[in-house]
Amino acid sequence: MLLNYTSKELELLARIMRAEALNEGNLGMLMVGNVVVNRAIASCLTFSDIRTISDAIYQPNQFVGTKSSLFQSKPTTNEKNLAKRVLNGEYYHPATNALWFYAPSPNTSCKNTWYDQQLAGSYKNHCFYEPKPGVCPELY
Repeated sequence: MLLNYTSKELELLARIMRAEALNEGNLGMLMVGNVVVNRAIASCLTFSDIRTISDAIYQPNQFVGTKSSLFQSKPTTNEKNLAKRVLNGEYYHPATNALWFYAPSPNTSCKNTWYDQQLAGSYKNHCFYEPKPGVCPELY
């Protein structure tokens, strides 16, 4: 499912992707973008009222990256291009159906479940979690 978005939301997505995953490289940023887009697409769980990229990014207590200086500055051309790819429907495992991610403490493995959601997999220092099939049909 493709999502309608504004140029402001494209920049917002690029900025949160950078703030959350700059050290994870392009692929890590793309996966963070997948989670944001999934939240705007899903009509389930705590995301039933989230309909836009802005709603997803500014949902209270979700993305710590919104408090980062990396989030405040304009995105680069590369970052905007990565955001466009996600908004145009590119998905990357393990973030394909994921609605959550976190970075565990150094030298710590991903938990099998996080907030009662199943581990979909990890990439570098991020663990991705997805709802069980059938809970959020828009994602499957």
